[in-house]
Amino acid sequence: MTNYIKPVLIIALFVLLWGLPLADSSFTGPLFEALLLAQWYAREHVLLCLVPAFLIAGGISLFVSQGAVLQYLGPQARKLVAYPVAALSGSILAVCSCTILPLFAGIHKRGAGLGPATAFLYAGPAINVLAIILTARVLGLELGIARAAGAVLFAVVIGLLMHAIFRRSEEERSTEAPAAPPFTATRRPWQDALFFLALVGILVFANWSRPAVDSGDLWHWLFDSKWWLAGAFTLLLLISLAAWFRREELRDWIQASWDFTVQILPLLFAGVLVAGLLLGGPGGGRGVLPPEWIAGLVGGNSIGANFAASLAGALMYFATLTEVPILEGLLKAGMGKGPALALLLAGPAVSLPNMLVIRSVLGTRQTLAFIGLVVVLSTLAGWLYGWLF
Repeated sequence: MTNYIKPVLIIALFVLLWGLPLADSSFTGPLFEALLLAQWYAREHVLLCLVPAFLIAGGISLFVSQGAVLQYLGPQARKLVAYPVAALSGSILAVCSCTILPLFAGIHKRGAGLGPATAFLYAGPAINVLAIILTARVLGLELGIARAAGAVLFAVVIGLLMHAIFRRSEEERSTEAPAAPPFTATRRPWQDALFFLALVGILVFANWSRPAVDSGDLWHWLFDSKWWLAGAFTLLLLISLAAWFRREELRDWIQASWDFTVQILPLLFAGVLVAGLLLGGPGGGRGVLPPEWIAGLVGGNSIGANFAASLAGALMYFATLTEVPILEGLLKAGMGKGPALALLLAGPAVSLPNMLVIRSVLGTRQTLAFIGLVVVLSTLAGWLYGWLF
């Protein structure tokens, strides 16, 4: 059978090259947009967003006590502790739906329960203080408050529902997991805390986005000083590595970070290419799905319009803060207030690229459940908001 594989592949490649409509702009345009989005993603997100995130994930998998993770985020942790800790931890990072993935994979691998882990996964990109302030200033105070309240509530509710739906499989996971090797601390807790603080500081400030004109003096000062702040945290990281880490620990840390990179990065790029093909590139180009189709589906405040906004938001990729100007344009094109909120609650939290990675961590059933909860809850919240306002 294997003798026929190469001839079949050669014939298939020949037929594909023969028949590709490369002279048709409706075919080549979306392909070009997919490559533009992938190039933009590589330039804007890999070095400054994902590399620090992979290093943090590798550090979590090696230098954070599994007992500590289980105490605060494990399946048996008190819900009144686990879910606020997960939501607060995710929201402090203020990262996009792709950058949160290595961190989510790290705490899940370390033993975090499905509920707290998915609360963390949703909270990271959704509860972004600067994005919420920008929403209130650009799109209106009501929409900003509704986004903040909905995102905080969703992080907890989605986590609780995921725990309830998959309670049995979580119990099996906790009982079948091999006993964790004894954790021997080689540093004092404050030394590890400074190590992770340095990495988080680099991640946050190296990616601090240019604020809107009326975002306030503090945000402008942070943006103007971002590289000084990121440099200070980099210096702190180098000092901590030189002073407190053994050579073999550094080698294991790089290897663990690389393992997360190999697992996650190819799936992210595949998802970005598909998203660009379907919805267009970063410059507003056209994908396979014309933007006017989406704008036409989200007018009014019907359940269908809110569902279309939630689903479109779940498939699109939003870099941090870019959802606000995109939504401003859609509102001017006739989008309803309810669908606008639905897109704000679903869009930053999930995307087609991160769906592929979540599946590699959780499996198909749990991934579909997580995405389904985000879309359904966003639809209902958007419809209720549109009905009230």
